[in-house]
Amino acid sequence: MSNQASDRLKQNSEKIMGMWEKRAREEVGASTHQNSLVLQDSLPLYLNQLVDELSNRIVRTPARVTADEVESTRIGKLHGHERAGYADYSMTNLIFEYHLLRQVIFQVLEEEAPLGVEDRDIIIGSIEQAVNDAATQFSETLRDIQELFMVTLTHDLRNPISVVKMGTQLTLRRLERGDTHRDVATRMLSAINRVDSMIQNLLDASRLRAGQSLKIEFEECDFEMLVQEVVQDLSFTYGERFILVAESEIRTYCSRKEIRRVIENLAINAVKYGNATTPITLTLQQTETQISLSIHNEGNPIALDAQSILFQQFRRTICAEEQTGWGLGLFLAKSIIEAHKGTLAVESAEGKGTSFIINLPKILF
Repeated sequence: MSNQASDRLKQNSEKIMGMWEKRAREEVGASTHQNSLVLQDSLPLYLNQLVDELSNRIVRTPARVTADEVESTRIGKLHGHERAGYADYSMTNLIFEYHLLRQVIFQVLEEEAPLGVEDRDIIIGSIEQAVNDAATQFSETLRDIQELFMVTLTHDLRNPISVVKMGTQLTLRRLERGDTHRDVATRMLSAINRVDSMIQNLLDASRLRAGQSLKIEFEECDFEMLVQEVVQDLSFTYGERFILVAESEIRTYCSRKEIRRVIENLAINAVKYGNATTPITLTLQQTETQISLSIHNEGNPIALDAQSILFQQFRRTICAEEQTGWGLGLFLAKSIIEAHKGTLAVESAEGKGTSFIINLPKILF
């Protein structure tokens, strides 16, 4: 490396920025909406950093190398963060800006004489690292913006949905059996419950993606009674499809709300994907230290490769692609069970149907 390349870059930094901005405005469509790419961008900071990297006047101690790497990463991330805030900018635009900058730097610095091999390698390596840092931050910032929008939207939707749900429940209570309007109100309530569940799933998935834990409040729980209540409610909506085989006096500490949510999710999945003419069996058992609940349905088995992605968020098996939902139900069910220090597993084979098995530690009173 040479002081000559460093000095030329420092002397021509404004020229480089001017040429780069002109090309960016001509070749990057998203830039036409920005007042000044130079003033609103981090690239002047980047050029200053590159001047130091090309200079041999600076002693490259390990501490200095580390400090330069940290500063370079900070500048690249600043650029990526800025660009993610512009609605028109894409990852392609971001990367192309750096390609243009590299071309302009070489064009200006080699007007008088070619750069040395080492200087060229430093510039190329620096820009490649800057692209990586900026692209990483661009993706992270864009994800954060999308998460914030999703959380805000879902929160705002909860209140009107709650009003509609309460009104539908009140209407349903006043309608007598046999009234044709009762069937309509029942379907309406089922649809509202599905939407409400989807919104809650999005909120919980956002918390988990942000590194937060689910809000689990433990209380005394009669597990057999809890499962019975779920079966009764589901029978009201889906008919007499469910068979409960349960031992009595199964008591523990758990979050009734969240465990109920898991059981409902698994049972509804059994309705969706199981054989429509066979029952869905819930088997509840206990040992001295563990509670086990199996939810079984007959029908086509889940392929082994599909079983491997069942509990991943936003992933759906081929047979589930036509069903409504976000692909979050099983991911959240597993997260809830694990928050209870338990496990959720699937067993599925030809001729044996499919079983989702919940195992929970028994927490004695």
